[in-house]
Parts: sequence; structure tokens; C-alpha cells
Amino acid sequence: MAKISLKFTEEDISRIIEMAWEDRTPFEAILKTYGLDEPKLMRLMQTNLKKSSYKLWRKRVKEKSIKHLKLRSEDVTRAYCPTQYKISR
Repeated sequence: MAKISLKFTEEDISRIIEMAWEDRTPFEAILKTYGLDEPKLMRLMQTNLKKSSYKLWRKRVKEKSIKHLKLRSEDVTRAYCPTQYKISR
């Protein structure tokens, strides 16, 4: 099975996968940033991860209502940890 890339660079794919694994990053943020709805994201993850990693991710996503804004508690007011983007360039 070929890796899905659409119009994405390797760096984009890496960031999309990272966002998909992050608990506080909702699917809507990935859709807004990269134009990938959940089914397309699932396809990208399935083709770019090992089978066992993909299954683990799907299990994790199903257990986390925080990945969908509509299901998210009002107590969650941000999409990422305050220290997440502290990488200096």
C-alpha cells in the first residue's frame, strides 16, 4: 500500500500525525489547518503508520471525547499544552 501524501510534504505528514496523536488537538483543528476530515485523516494515518500503531491510535481516539469539539468539556479551553511550542528556531 502506497503512502498517502496528497499535497503534503513529509514535514506536513509528520505534523498531521503528531496533531492526531495529541489528546487536546481536536479533529476540527486538523480539518481547518490541513483540510483533512476524520475519514481522510484515518486513511492518512493508516497508510503512514504501522498496522499496530494505527490500531492503537484508533483505540485511543475512540476513548477520547476531547478529540471532537462538540463532545469536549467546557473546562478544556486550549488545544495544546502551554510548553508544547517552546522549540527555538
